[in-house]
Amino acid sequence: MIKLLRPAFVLLVSLTILTGLIYPLAMTGIAGALFPRQAQGSLIVRDGKVVGSELIGQNFTSDRYFRGRPSATTGTDPSDATKTVPQPYNAANSMGSNLGPTNKALIDRVKGDVDKLKAENPAEPVPLDLVTTTGSGLDPDISPAAAYFQVPRVAKARNLPEQDVKQLVDRHIEGRLFGLIGEPHINVLALNLDLDRVAAH
Repeated sequence: MIKLLRPAFVLLVSLTILTGLIYPLAMTGIAGALFPRQAQGSLIVRDGKVVGSELIGQNFTSDRYFRGRPSATTGTDPSDATKTVPQPYNAANSMGSNLGPTNKALIDRVKGDVDKLKAENPAEPVPLDLVTTTGSGLDPDISPAAAYFQVPRVAKARNLPEQDVKQLVDRHIEGRLFGLIGEPHINVLALNLDLDRVAAH
């Protein structure tokens, strides 16, 4: 029995050091050398300040900005630590709502969102990604259709010609990876930062 314990212990310690220390440090070093920006979280810096990440959405509420997909993430209620409250794009608590398609709360929320969006732009059908959440609740991207849908509101709030705002959206469309994987999409934070830049001139 003792003869078996010693090699088992040595193997456990060896694998722990190899897979728990050496491998992660090696991968971190390689990633930092080959892809430094991505390894640091794909951070977006403006005027020397970090304003966000390309990988995590933000909760834009002003009419002057394009909005991302709804987020179902939550956080601890500041007034009662035993409860949670909605906290959109909370990266510390990535999750979906776990509500099924027949759940009344989900149906009411989606219906309310659709009604608001229809009032905002009655001429166009409401894009699906403007009323549905993702599994992570952190999606930084929207479809081109979702961005075009918001053009009239943003243009009006910014006092800009709709065509100028539409052209800005056109410039931010990213195609499928290798022309095959995923769908065309737009990073909301990058679009809004560019919008601020254009509007400032």
